[in-house]
Amino acid sequence: MKGKQAAPKSQANGKIVRQRVGDAVALLLPEKQTAPLVFSSPHSGTNYKQEFVDASRLNAFDLRRSEDSYVNELFEFVPYHGAPLLHALFPRAYIDPNREPYELDPDMFHDSLPAYVKTRSDRVRAGFGTIARVVANGAEIYRDKMHFSDAEARVQTYYAPYHAALRRLVDETHERFGFAILFDCHSMPSIGGPNDRDAGRQRADIVLGDRFGTTCAATVTDQAEAMLTDLGFCVARNDPYAGAHTTSHSGRPADGVHALQIEINRSLYMEEAQYTRSREHAAFTERMGQFAQSMAGIDWQALSRSAAP
Repeated sequence: MKGKQAAPKSQANGKIVRQRVGDAVALLLPEKQTAPLVFSSPHSGTNYKQEFVDASRLNAFDLRRSEDSYVNELFEFVPYHGAPLLHALFPRAYIDPNREPYELDPDMFHDSLPAYVKTRSDRVRAGFGTIARVVANGAEIYRDKMHFSDAEARVQTYYAPYHAALRRLVDETHERFGFAILFDCHSMPSIGGPNDRDAGRQRADIVLGDRFGTTCAATVTDQAEAMLTDLGFCVARNDPYAGAHTTSHSGRPADGVHALQIEINRSLYMEEAQYTRSREHAAFTERMGQFAQSMAGIDWQALSRSAAP
């Protein structure tokens, strides 16, 4: 893959302000925000509570199969370039913040679910609702059914604080600059899995998802693709990932809020089978710092003028 070549050092300056919201969310903030950008990592959390592991058919290692391992680390230089970074501390297998708050499989529960719960969607049918039934390889997570009160507690303790923090960062950025650009950051297996539409195929280095041009201005995707291509990466758009709940829910270009999902091929920075950092991890992190620096250096004022009054 082209993306494995070395890169120059990211020019990191200033200090980082670190904050936490309970044990749900970590924020890395610049001393002063100078770029109209927000970066988020919803699936890199690693706080696997023992009670969750005990309730699972799977061991702690196998539960990690749904994790976007180390993605928050890949963007650790972002605050040095004037933009905030938010990342979940809880694991995706426990509750997925990149879903609607109540996308639940009724077969996972002892009791009937409230009418407002979305029980029918492609994601629920596949086992990947807000509380997933399976991990990425299709292995069942839970030994027994749960009660809806358990799901509600996860939503209120983890999902809601994550989205409240993300919404606050986006709103503050919009207020400060007149617009905001959210980069929702993920990682993907290097080869399509058996249940994926690209099964068995080698994937691009990076996939940008803008829901087929609906969640951000075209110039945001164009500039991101150009910067990543200049860094030596093979970039695809919307295939096989076009963006999920965060991108589609947050991206409102007419209101001056632009959202772009970034999916990173795991082979570029980690040993996929072992879920460990590879030798390329540090160099790849530097290159993501270069990407953040480049995006922060663009004059985005046209986005402010194009937003609806």
